[in-house]
Amino acid sequence: MAKPIVAIVGRPNVGKSTLFNHLIGQRKAIVEDVPGVTRDRLYDNCDWTGREFMVIDTGGIRFEEGDIFAREVKLQAELAIEEADVILFVVDAREGISAEDEQVANLLRRSGKPVVLAANKVENFDRQLEYYEFYKLGLGDPIPVSAMHGLNTNDLLDEVVACFAPAQTYEEDDNAIKIAIVGRPNVGKSSLVNAFLGEQRVIVSDIPGTTRDAIDTPFRYDGTDYILIDTAGIRKKSRIKEATERYSVIRSLKSIERADVVLVMLDATAGVIEQDQRIAGYVHEAGKANIIVVNKWDLVEKDGHTMNKFDKDIRQDLKFLAYAPLMYVSALTKRRIFKLLELVDFVAEQHSRRINTAELNRVVNEAMMLNPLPGGGGKKVKIYYTTQVRTAPPTFVFFANQPDSVHFTYLRYLENVLRQNFGFEGSPIRLLVRQKSGKD
Repeated sequence: MAKPIVAIVGRPNVGKSTLFNHLIGQRKAIVEDVPGVTRDRLYDNCDWTGREFMVIDTGGIRFEEGDIFAREVKLQAELAIEEADVILFVVDAREGISAEDEQVANLLRRSGKPVVLAANKVENFDRQLEYYEFYKLGLGDPIPVSAMHGLNTNDLLDEVVACFAPAQTYEEDDNAIKIAIVGRPNVGKSSLVNAFLGEQRVIVSDIPGTTRDAIDTPFRYDGTDYILIDTAGIRKKSRIKEATERYSVIRSLKSIERADVVLVMLDATAGVIEQDQRIAGYVHEAGKANIIVVNKWDLVEKDGHTMNKFDKDIRQDLKFLAYAPLMYVSALTKRRIFKLLELVDFVAEQHSRRINTAELNRVVNEAMMLNPLPGGGGKKVKIYYTTQVRTAPPTFVFFANQPDSVHFTYLRYLENVLRQNFGFEGSPIRLLVRQKSGKD
């Protein structure tokens, strides 16, 4: 299911980042009482009444002529508006309507997207006069909120979610394995797509950032249907030059969300760099099956120890993907390309694997006998039983008498036991500990 996207827009200094932080439940955006602080869009996941969506924070829209920075931030906001399913337009109730508010409102009306109008910084919710004038913008009822104090944001979110299309319209009803190819620019993602397809279906270029959009391409190999999602390269913020390339980051993250299997591409000639770690982290946190694909292997000078050294270095730099298989390929020469598809089939199956409850508890009980749980506060800690509650990613719940006393190192031990017994290669595993109902 592709998540709906909500873009928070407005002129500078109306409280967009404060509202963004409140919605995602953390202080992720920089918040200062100075216009123009938010220069890059930020994005995170949000959940309200069971509907998950992605929320994007944008820089304040200004319309000054000749200001290069203002033009770029405005372009960023316009791109966010284009990508969004719903626009959350924030205005300042204390200052009232400004000329820039009216210009932003005109921009939003032209977009044709659903708009929810948030009158922020309201101090007295009984006084409609504080926000009544915003009806003049012609965007429906202004919803009074105080983002700073989190007041009335429930009503705001109700209105936002009401604008979403029914959940089923986001479902993809095919049985094909959806493969997202992600990585920083110029590691060979588009070349890999072309190697799979045997033709120039997407543009391949040596210029970083050529692919702007996520391009879905269905194909069949050896009786199996696939959909390739070639994503724009994700690069470190400090090196981003063009607004459209910033925009591509969000589309890449959306592609990760939609995928069944993610190919995390590395450049063999560069090794693992910090941005590769960030991208791999996105994939792991999203709970997606994944394969580490080392491209341009044909350009590496080799001896009898080269691959072992690469294995060791990559495992060291991407420790959190210890479960992910490694594949060395050359998109240019097509070396091991179709071996890679066989591996995709395998990790997709592992990602969707369900374990019989009796067998699961037998393995966990044996593991606890070999390595008993440490005590907690003088009382013996017990795990009574285990169940798998979902697949993709495989998620297990351990019911215990003292959930808070089950240390994360013991959960890591149990994860290793589950992998040794059941595989789950290429798939993250989620382990949860819950309170057992009733008495011991």
